[in-house]
Amino acid sequence: MVGQLLILLLSVLPKHALSRGAGWLAGRTIPVAWRGAVYRGYSRIFGAKPEEAEQPLEAYPSINAFFTRALKPGLRPLAPNAMVSPVDAAVGAYGVVQNDTLVQAKGRTYTLTSLLGDQALAQSFEGGTYTTLYLSPKDYHRIHVPLAGRITEATYIPGELWPVNSAAVMHVPDLFAVNERIVVLMDGARGGRMAIVPVGATMVGMTRLVFDDLHTNARRREVQRHVYNTPVVVEAGGPLGHFEFGSTVVLVCSPDCGVIEPLTLGVPVRMGQRIGALPSESQLA
Repeated sequence: MVGQLLILLLSVLPKHALSRGAGWLAGRTIPVAWRGAVYRGYSRIFGAKPEEAEQPLEAYPSINAFFTRALKPGLRPLAPNAMVSPVDAAVGAYGVVQNDTLVQAKGRTYTLTSLLGDQALAQSFEGGTYTTLYLSPKDYHRIHVPLAGRITEATYIPGELWPVNSAAVMHVPDLFAVNERIVVLMDGARGGRMAIVPVGATMVGMTRLVFDDLHTNARRREVQRHVYNTPVVVEAGGPLGHFEFGSTVVLVCSPDCGVIEPLTLGVPVRMGQRIGALPSESQLA
């Protein structure tokens, strides 16, 4: 009931303006003397781990800088010869792409075509695997690359900014396909294709990429597609972008790019953890 009331309230509020306002507030400089107390207080409330931050807390000038902090080297080792989680998150969904359909929550589905905004592209993933990874306010907010390959294009798709928590997932139809998002496409180094889709949410100031200036919650609210004539070469675990608060990544893998292995709903994963298998040498022959 509380979740439904929250969704009803948000339906009449200006979510984009609220999110831009939250982003502005999170970017304000905090006096050095207050920073440690502010970030430790935030961490106690949400369960974040400030001791993992690469720099001393006083080095982060704003809440946004703390949200998007890098971690101390070595804290997220990469699983060898595997597809790895791009984020610290909880597993929200997992499955096989069948008849253009993905599961949003129990009893609720949406189409891959609506998520990617391209029917022909969606068809290229038929029979592949997918997972939805939810980042909460406690999580490390940077997004990394799941496997080695070449990023060929990225498309910003404007939309709503509903929350992406469990209440919203249960009550907002086609949530991930109606929210703001960026569709990043890459060709795997061993073949096949992957779509990495960071999805915006309420109070997420912006979702940004490291290799392009595309971002969510843009004032220019129209589809923006960037095709890279010289693809961006990336390695597993390399930087992809970040959320300026917390949100969701939908990962979709074509059958010839590898297989996302079965993931248990609600279980946390860490960036760099094995979540799937790459194509074997025999499959490449």
